[in-house]
Amino acid sequence: LSSSLADIAYLRSVLPSTTEDAFFDYLATLDTSEVTISAVPEGSVVFAGVPFLQVKGPLLVVQLLETMLLCLVNYASLVATNASRFRLLAGPHVKLMEMGLRRAQGPDGALSASRYSYIGGFDFTSNILAGKLYGIPVRGTIAHSFIMSFTSPVEVQPRELLPLSGGEPVDFPALAELWLPRVCELLQTPLEKTNRGELAAFMSYAITFPCDFQGLLDTYCVRRSGLPNFCAVALALNQLGYRAIGVRLDSGDLAQQSKEIRQVLRACSAHFQVPWFETIPIAVSNDISEQSLEEFRQEGSEIDMIGVGTHLVTCPLQPSLGCVYKLVEVNGSPCLKLTEDEEKMTIPGTKTIYRLYDAAGHPFTDLMALEEEPSPSAGQALVVRVLGKLGETSKVVPTTVELLHRTYFRDGQVCEPLPSLMEVRNHAQASLSLLSPAHRRLHDPQPYPVAMTEKLYHLLVELQEASQ
Repeated sequence: LSSSLADIAYLRSVLPSTTEDAFFDYLATLDTSEVTISAVPEGSVVFAGVPFLQVKGPLLVVQLLETMLLCLVNYASLVATNASRFRLLAGPHVKLMEMGLRRAQGPDGALSASRYSYIGGFDFTSNILAGKLYGIPVRGTIAHSFIMSFTSPVEVQPRELLPLSGGEPVDFPALAELWLPRVCELLQTPLEKTNRGELAAFMSYAITFPCDFQGLLDTYCVRRSGLPNFCAVALALNQLGYRAIGVRLDSGDLAQQSKEIRQVLRACSAHFQVPWFETIPIAVSNDISEQSLEEFRQEGSEIDMIGVGTHLVTCPLQPSLGCVYKLVEVNGSPCLKLTEDEEKMTIPGTKTIYRLYDAAGHPFTDLMALEEEPSPSAGQALVVRVLGKLGETSKVVPTTVELLHRTYFRDGQVCEPLPSLMEVRNHAQASLSLLSPAHRRLHDPQPYPVAMTEKLYHLLVELQEASQ
């Protein structure tokens, strides 16, 4: 945090003319050397009511940090959470590709969405810049416009393709043309119904990327054209030693079509004696939502990869995250924001946060304690007050106790090595896997208890009574 002369001049122009010069002089000397920031490690699961970031320092400085910190954590947490929900619904074996660049809130929002989708569990991004900047694996497919730009195999240039093992170049379009009638006969589809432009597009793509050929099947008609054209080109590639890497669907009943496509791939595999053909991955896109993934699972689809855009990066189920930044202590004196809504009431004092685990290794309660309180111990019974039920006590016995916060910034310097993106992603997935199924399920999850110690509770009551 620093203030340039230009920044100060601008503030002078918009603040009331009665603002004292000493204020602007102070801004010129502003720095973060007295600020300390502690937080849960990036990628950690955090529950509502738990302070996941604590900032200590001169009041004016930490007030100036509020908007910036909330901007940095709110959208990031929202997208990572949304991505983790998609990952839980898809299961561990289906690949997920983030492809929301066209619908994201500007280029900055798009880059953030790519990064935090990856942390949340997505495998790939279609955002090439995110791949360059962050090292996220990139994936993409043929565009409809590419396929529509061809009208006939006559347009395919170059035409020759070398076999993978070497040898004389082969007229690849001619070879694919020989395979197409055989495929149509097997699939019992009319040869004349296949789109010649689509076939040419597949041929051209295969010649350019013989080791990475994939087909977008629904530009015209999947069953009558896209699928037979793809199979003919893929089988021609196989004859030269290459393997197609996948197909994509972008419209219609994706689950049902995936099953029909798998049947065709298996039929080609058996009939033409090409064993790998039946395992060609099937990818889908087209406004995929959480509901879409639930339907895929219920219908028993054959989908191997899912591309998600709008419903991932814009988070329509919850467009914003309600993280807040509240003052809890001034000059060593705890302070309290009073409200009739208990959920919005602040918890006073500088606190230490612990996560309590049961014998199965699942976290079962997060505990807030005053900073000066001794740490709870494994196997030691604790009397706590759960948020939402502060009028009654509960007794818990943790098997393991974890200190959640770590200090990352002190004396103007980052004081803890920051993890790589892959380390954050792995930590996020490990954190989610530790949750009990009752807390992890997406529909009607069991509420996760967040509690406070008796000492913190009595401080809260004392401040409440003093304010009445």
